[in-house]
Amino acid sequence: MNDRDQQQPTTTSSPMESKTGLGTFGGVFTPSILTILGVIMYLRFGWVVGNVGLFGTLAIVTLSTGITFLTALSVSAISTDRVVRGGGAYYMISRSLGLESGGAVGIPLYFAQALSIALYTIGFAESVVQTFGHLNQMYVALVTTIAVAVLGITSASLAIRAQYIIMAAIALSLVSFAFGKPIEPTVIELWVSDREPFWAVFSVFFPAVTGIMAGVNMSGDLRDPTKSIPTGTLAAVGTGYVIYMILPIFMAMRADAGTLAAIPAPGEPLVIQQLSFWGPAILFGVWGATLSSALGSLLGAPRVLQALARDGVLPRWMSFLGQGSGSADEPRIGTAVTLVVAVAAVVIGDLNLIAPVLTMFFLTTYLVLNISAGIEGFLQSPSYRPTFRVHWSFSLLGAFGCLVVMFLINPIATVVAALIVLGIYLWLQQRELAAAWGDVRRGVWLALLRFSLFQLRGPEDPKNWRPHILVLSGTPTKRWPLIELADAFTHNRGLITVSSVLPNGSRDLAQQAHSEKTLREYLERRNVKALVRLITAPDPFAGAEQLVEIYGLGHLVPNTVLLGDSESPARRDRYCQTIGTLHRAKRSLIILHDNRDLGFGKRQRIDVWWGGRQANGSLMLLLAYLLRTQMAWREATIYLKLVVPNQTAAQAAQTNLKNLIEELRIEAVPKVLIAEGRSFDEILHESSQNADLIFLGMATPQEGMKYTEYYEQLQAKATHIPTTLFVLAAPDFAFEEVLSEGN
Repeated sequence: MNDRDQQQPTTTSSPMESKTGLGTFGGVFTPSILTILGVIMYLRFGWVVGNVGLFGTLAIVTLSTGITFLTALSVSAISTDRVVRGGGAYYMISRSLGLESGGAVGIPLYFAQALSIALYTIGFAESVVQTFGHLNQMYVALVTTIAVAVLGITSASLAIRAQYIIMAAIALSLVSFAFGKPIEPTVIELWVSDREPFWAVFSVFFPAVTGIMAGVNMSGDLRDPTKSIPTGTLAAVGTGYVIYMILPIFMAMRADAGTLAAIPAPGEPLVIQQLSFWGPAILFGVWGATLSSALGSLLGAPRVLQALARDGVLPRWMSFLGQGSGSADEPRIGTAVTLVVAVAAVVIGDLNLIAPVLTMFFLTTYLVLNISAGIEGFLQSPSYRPTFRVHWSFSLLGAFGCLVVMFLINPIATVVAALIVLGIYLWLQQRELAAAWGDVRRGVWLALLRFSLFQLRGPEDPKNWRPHILVLSGTPTKRWPLIELADAFTHNRGLITVSSVLPNGSRDLAQQAHSEKTLREYLERRNVKALVRLITAPDPFAGAEQLVEIYGLGHLVPNTVLLGDSESPARRDRYCQTIGTLHRAKRSLIILHDNRDLGFGKRQRIDVWWGGRQANGSLMLLLAYLLRTQMAWREATIYLKLVVPNQTAAQAAQTNLKNLIEELRIEAVPKVLIAEGRSFDEILHESSQNADLIFLGMATPQEGMKYTEYYEQLQAKATHIPTTLFVLAAPDFAFEEVLSEGN
């Protein structure tokens, strides 16, 4: 039993979303802008200006915000196409790219947010201890973490109100900075080229503008997420950009590059404090920034965890994490679990090693969100109708920007994060999760299929030939060797269609569709990837001819028909007539004359009776080669057999066969047999008695030819010998060029 049998995803909804909840300002703008105006603004922005100059800083701010802005556009498009319920970014991705992709990003995103709480509270504790030296840093961090969690458990609304106080502190610090004064005479340095490299400085600053998910994660608690998410997110990005573009101008006017680039020693005031009207206001801002970021992560992480549990992404025994509390459906259990994770991280204390990977998880989320919006916009599915429209090229440009930034910040951490996401994706794919909603993947395959079909114009060429097999199997359970053989010839490279012809009136369309579904499931259980087609017809032969005439899509049609041997003498004339019809339709035919006692034997020896490179000979050798590349036949030896009348002809024939095999680069053993007055039937029975599979060519049906008599003679040849394949190559196709391609 797999997870599909055990649980079904449920809708991650919040009962408060349609009537009550947080508004745009409190639910989206406030948490987003507080995360954007964070610790980097206070602790590292002066360092950025000092290392790359004013113009360099403005370029970094513009480029960084540009990537965030493109992501915000993607988020806005997705959020106005559908109601974004609890889980924010995870919800968006899973409903667009499927549960596996959503879970692969959502699980790391949860841990990144949970561990980020510890990062921010440890940063807060460090600044407090630096100011009040007699305190213990770990105890301060633990108390702060628990206090933030209590706010989150008590109420999301209460936590948002606490963020208003923090925002006031940050606003006060910015006002204090605006009315500050220079600390030394200086000349504005537009470019600084002798310090840290531009991209190294860029990588330090970029996390400052990655706070847009703070508001999205509150989607389940919003009164109107469709309106609030785009408005609040874009407003936060725009406000942050204006502030980050103004601050470096003041800094460059008030201190030289050396002063700005210096990192203050413990106990010394920050550069931004020295540039401010009232230094303590900056300290309040630093504390507010760390606490607001911690609170934003504390509010977001449990909601992602709740959504993952409700969708069945987490193991069944963790389904209790999907429970909500109160009329607001708040994830208090998830918050408690998140608190445990954060406290454990605080106790460990040093998160420097995993911090880069956490940043990669956030950027991975942005990357996948951009891809989701880009694909949806490109496909233009009728179901995708966002009120906030964004051209798909902008979303894919944002995805490319995220990928570049990830490698610029930390290539190793990027690879580690990618491997973790891939591992989770494969784990979820193996569990075969069943979603109650459609996603964009089917649309992607349809778009690729449409594009590919229109590229397959013109006749099939020898260089790219592969057998696309139509298997006329009848009842597959009774004639499984046909399907097994088709699977071996194609081994997941060509197309297989398993078909059966039902009597007229035996099934209506609904019953026929149900039968096709049952047959597909049977093939999947036996690990055969094949299409299924059932039709009704007066008799099997008319059905086979009808399939060859109408089945396919554009130029993509089965080029090879595989069927069983004729067993009924009364229907043999009609059987041979069908062979002629299929040949005139320019299809290759493979007829399985099955030795039911031997089957395919030990799959160690294949005899190909050679009649030259034209038509049948080349096709038989190709099929034997394809067969041996399949796992079950990998130990098989191909014997290329040729009958000559006398010893004089034998030596030249042996040399020709040997040279042919070397030229075609196919491993085979040449075998020249001298007739010495014996008939071909005698030689065949004697030479191939110990083979596991025999290939024999068929004569081409000609007008006026008594083909039924010929076919009965062919059947007689194959009596009392191992399983045999009769092969008739399609006319007007150069199979010899398939063999010789590249020589």
